[in-house]
Formats: sequence, C-alpha cells, structure tokens
Amino acid sequence: MKTKIIVGILVALLLTQMPVIGKYFAILNTMIHETGHSFFALITGGEVQRISLFPDTSGTTLTGHSSWWSQFLTSIAGYVTSSYFAFLFLSLLLKEKYKWIIYILLVFLSINLFFWVRNLYGLFWIGSFAAGFIWLLKSGNKTFVQYVLVLIASLVFVEAITSAFEIMWVSFVTPLRAGDAANLAQLTTFIPSPIWGIVFFVQSVCFSWFALKKVLV
Repeated sequence: MKTKIIVGILVALLLTQMPVIGKYFAILNTMIHETGHSFFALITGGEVQRISLFPDTSGTTLTGHSSWWSQFLTSIAGYVTSSYFAFLFLSLLLKEKYKWIIYILLVFLSINLFFWVRNLYGLFWIGSFAAGFIWLLKSGNKTFVQYVLVLIASLVFVEAITSAFEIMWVSFVTPLRAGDAANLAQLTTFIPSPIWGIVFFVQSVCFSWFALKKVLV
C-alpha cells in the first residue's frame, strides 16, 4: 500500500496539471475547503447562506457571523480542514479502511447538495462526483476501488499543499486579493496577509509531514 500511495501522489501531481480533467478532480479539495468554512460558521453560532464551486477550482462561501471569533475561526478553517482530511484519508488507506473515504465524501457531497451549493456548475460537479462514488461502491471490484481511492486521497493531499502554497504566494504579490489570508488580515489589523499566507502553508506542510511519516516508516 505504501508504494501505491507514493505512486498515487506522483500521478495526482501530473493529473492536477492537466487543463480540464485536472481541474475537475481538483475541485474535490475546494469542496472540502469550503465545507470547512461552513461547518465552523455553524459551530461558532453563525450561518451558511450558500457555497459556489467554479470550473477554475475556486470556490466561495457566504456566511453570517454572531461574533468576531466566529468570523475568525471560520476564515481560518478552510485550509486547515483540507490539510486535516488529506492526512485522514492517507491514514485510512494505510489501515485499509478504503470505503470510509467514500462514506465521508458522500456525506460532504450530500450536505452541500441539499443545503448550500446552488450555482449550476457546483450542482453538476457534486451530482457527477456523487454518482461516481455510488457506482464505485456498487462495482464490487475491490482492487479497482482501492486504486481509485488511492488516487482520490492523493489528489486531496496534493491540492491541500499546492493550494496553501498558492495563497501564500498571492498574499505576497497581491495581498488584498489573497482570499482567506486577506480576510484574516482585516480581522487582525496587526497581522498582514503574508503572515497568514505563511501560516496556511506551514500548517499544510506539517499535516503532510505527519502523513508522509506514516507512509514512509
């Protein structure tokens, strides 16, 4: 399994560089990221109005908040959630609990479909991805299921790191357009966007390191 995961990560790196199909699969990480924002908004007493997912792998979550802390934790949650689930999915692969990855993602997809995502592409993406997972569960081919889930987990792993690196880069080049880093900079006026960009990237590297230690040891 460890060799399969390493190969899966390499394949995921190549796949995410492809113009159309690569972006389609990379949105999986975007969905996890935006769901992280939404869950923390609800946990901290806020509300979720809608989520939008776009073909260029970007996404937006419109939330309302009851306090400064609610907005702060919601803003910081996206990248941390992506990194955590990248770690979790690789851990589940090593424990050979493959189908748990499908179950978790189907829960995410279902919640987004029924409650939050309303833009046309987002609905298409969720519907097609959910249909693929349901077909995978019914296929009965354990070897095929295993290989697909290695790739899925590897995609989330790769995108969790690369998306965090991208936001760090943007936070230095155009700080006001740095998404979550810019939002946090507005909330914490004494901490600029580049610092939050570094925080996002460092946490992704830490989660990735813990995951790779499990794979390589």
